[in-house]
Amino acid sequence: MRSGTVAVIGRANAGKSTLINVLVGEKVAIVSPKPQTTRDRILGVLTRAEHQIVFVDTPGLYRQRNALTSVMMKTTETVSRDVDAILYVLDGHDGVTEEDAALIKKYASLGVPLIVAFTKTDIMPAENIPVHVRKLAEWGVEEDIYPVSARKGRNLKKLEEGIAAMLPEGDKLFPDDVVSDRSEKFMLAELMREKILLKYAKEIPHGVAVIVNTFSRRDNGTYEVNLDIVCEKANHKAILIGRQGRALKEVASFARQDMEKFLGGKVFLTVYVKVREDWRDSARLIKEFGYGEEE
Repeated sequence: MRSGTVAVIGRANAGKSTLINVLVGEKVAIVSPKPQTTRDRILGVLTRAEHQIVFVDTPGLYRQRNALTSVMMKTTETVSRDVDAILYVLDGHDGVTEEDAALIKKYASLGVPLIVAFTKTDIMPAENIPVHVRKLAEWGVEEDIYPVSARKGRNLKKLEEGIAAMLPEGDKLFPDDVVSDRSEKFMLAELMREKILLKYAKEIPHGVAVIVNTFSRRDNGTYEVNLDIVCEKANHKAILIGRQGRALKEVASFARQDMEKFLGGKVFLTVYVKVREDWRDSARLIKEFGYGEEE
């Protein structure tokens, strides 16, 4: 069989995490319409009789603005050099630019097999697809391009086959029942952060970290989760909590529902909001909150 690791790389909000979740068949990475949703590398494992593809979801390519973003970009660059193949995800709905072509060629030059997933084709005119593909060819992109729609499931089988063909012959890297390398505790924090990204506007969600303090299961099967939402400014804390605590109660309720679905049991969730001024520019706090570090 064929088996190996595939770095999933692309601009912020290109649809990388959504594509991985659909291919794997389970939620292994959070998604939102906002850039920088993915902050660290996350594995999603797709196992078939004939191949096992270990997707490595990476932070979206983004211009550095703070120390956290720098750590995120370092993660992407490190992962791209230590895999068997690369899947470059390109947002078809946004069109293509010469900068996109330059990025694809940059990663192709690493000597690792690479193909391109041209995503979100369900929300763009079909006649635009060959136009964009020709543009990429004119700009020097020689790699295979697969127009796909994760939402509609279009062309995903062909994409999977194209990815598998790039992988070496070898044994499985993970048992059949494993879909991710991340712990339940990590996923609980990510589910809360996902709901914050969806609930709040502007800069506030990007300045938030979620720290799970306790995660345990009671004798009656109920899970107890105690976590902190860490933000950068006192006025951000006020917005996160909302008038009479309504905003926090709402976002916590949405998160709890997803946690219960993920864990398969009732969850008793306790949430606190704390302020750590400009934590995204503190190397100590970035490390303390677990970014850029392997579990």
